[in-house]
Amino acid sequence: MKILTTTPVAATTGSQQTPPRSGASALVETLVHLGVDKVFGYPGGAVLPIYDALYNEKRLHHILVRHEQAAVHAAEGYARSTGKPGVVVVTSGPGMSNTTTGLLDAMSDSIPIICISGQVAKPLIGTQAFQECDAIGIAKTVTKWQTQIQDVREVVQRTEEAYNRAVSGRPSPVLIDFPKDIQAQLIDSPIGVSLRKTPKDSAPSEYDISQAINLILEAKKPIIYGGGGLINSGNLACDTFAKLVSMTKAPCTLTLMGLGAFPGSHPQFIGMPGMHGTLEANLALHDSDLIVCVGARFDDRVTGDVETFAPNSKKIHIDIDPNSINRLVPVDVGLAGDCGDVLSKIVPILRAKINTLQDIQPWWAKIHRWQKVKSLNFETKENTIVPQALIRSIQNATAGEDPIIATDVGQHQMWAAQHFVFNKPGHWLTSGGAGTMGYGLPAAIGAQLAHPDKTVICVSGDASILMNIQELSTAVQHKTPVKIILSNNECMGMVRQWQEFNHGGRYSHSYTEALPDFVSVAKGFGWAAERISNPDELDTAVMRCLRHDGPYFLEVAVEKQENCFPMMPAGVPHNQILLREGEFYKDDST
Repeated sequence: MKILTTTPVAATTGSQQTPPRSGASALVETLVHLGVDKVFGYPGGAVLPIYDALYNEKRLHHILVRHEQAAVHAAEGYARSTGKPGVVVVTSGPGMSNTTTGLLDAMSDSIPIICISGQVAKPLIGTQAFQECDAIGIAKTVTKWQTQIQDVREVVQRTEEAYNRAVSGRPSPVLIDFPKDIQAQLIDSPIGVSLRKTPKDSAPSEYDISQAINLILEAKKPIIYGGGGLINSGNLACDTFAKLVSMTKAPCTLTLMGLGAFPGSHPQFIGMPGMHGTLEANLALHDSDLIVCVGARFDDRVTGDVETFAPNSKKIHIDIDPNSINRLVPVDVGLAGDCGDVLSKIVPILRAKINTLQDIQPWWAKIHRWQKVKSLNFETKENTIVPQALIRSIQNATAGEDPIIATDVGQHQMWAAQHFVFNKPGHWLTSGGAGTMGYGLPAAIGAQLAHPDKTVICVSGDASILMNIQELSTAVQHKTPVKIILSNNECMGMVRQWQEFNHGGRYSHSYTEALPDFVSVAKGFGWAAERISNPDELDTAVMRCLRHDGPYFLEVAVEKQENCFPMMPAGVPHNQILLREGEFYKDDST
């Protein structure tokens, strides 16, 4: 994310004086000046002056959600699919506290969000007034920066600073806490200020760059490992990353948050790594002699047992956050900086030395042998739809369209990541670090509002959809033709799977005995809806859902006991992959 520098919103020219305006109006005008075009929110007493300022502001489209958590998720979907920060406005007390799950999600996945919370009037702060809460205290662990506006003359500066802090360095959510009396206060002097430029991120030294290039040139078994930081950096960074992969001829793996940063259909892409990654991606990481990690954090879901992770490899780590380097996995070369900027320094130098790259054909021969196992294969059933087949059906129905796919969290999320092919950045929206159920539907709405002409699909599960099902109403009100494809196995699938593997099949509260009639619920909100259970109906129903002119809710009854494979059990090395129940991969070639 690049820092936006601005000019003052208002200024005095000669004897001309800025007309009086409220603090709330100054906030709204500043947002417009910063290029914000959408605001997600929910009104309440402590933000009524802001909502009054929004009333006649045609340059800002306000999206009324049904819950403040959903406002943040919708803003995340907007931000993730556009590269611009999402903006949220909520009232004080429960309005602000309801945002914390969404802010945690954005913090975990490095999504830039500007959350503006109303606050009680300044004289009432600290008196346990009606709908008062310590917004700054609550937000400290789920935002990277927080401020409370103390004076109406601060509004423009604090808003500009919030914007720049949200998008600079590692993108993250920020909070502006805005007392109601200051929102209403008038100011008749110039309120425009010159924003102090945020210091430029430090760049790696030429020596470190040369050390990284030398490691790449020496590697006989390299693997390029990309993450969500690439997508945050932008399309140019992803293009440069693709040049690096192509130039080195190395296999490429992408984290859950990195899918789409490199074309999933490219022959050098070997799938997602980690707990439910492909056999070839995990074994390649384990057996490599060099890992080039770009914009990923060596998350525990990828590394497994850190002590045995990639034991024979050198490691290069490129990340915008210096604190992420050497935090979990020691590396040989750490390059702190924006992914795109760092890669733009590496690629030209490497291109000039391309003839000195090692022959890695023996390495590819080994990977091809792992690929022949076809670890993502699954068995279909005559009378039951298996969830993997559902994802493949969506993939086939949208071939060549590059739809935006949002998911909730659970087995359906992993199957979507495994079986859908993402060729472009910003087309995959999911909750990675926090693993937030209820993310999918509001995120899909946010993306659809940003891309009204694109197909936006929310893949969800029966447990996840109930977390924010009220947002069905939001989609109808704002005329977003989102498609929900619900994989219904009548339980919390991933919880049940872990209870089966680790707790002796004691399914403690992981099933639901009182699921609603989802079709009736969806229709009650104004959606077209249907339910299917016959495998012969699957492809036709998926196509009917996707071609419908408006929001459509397709409930698909799937196999209840299906487990997600391949699987790297927690705390084991990458060469201990469970291909299916009771069957670990064995390399018989040595």
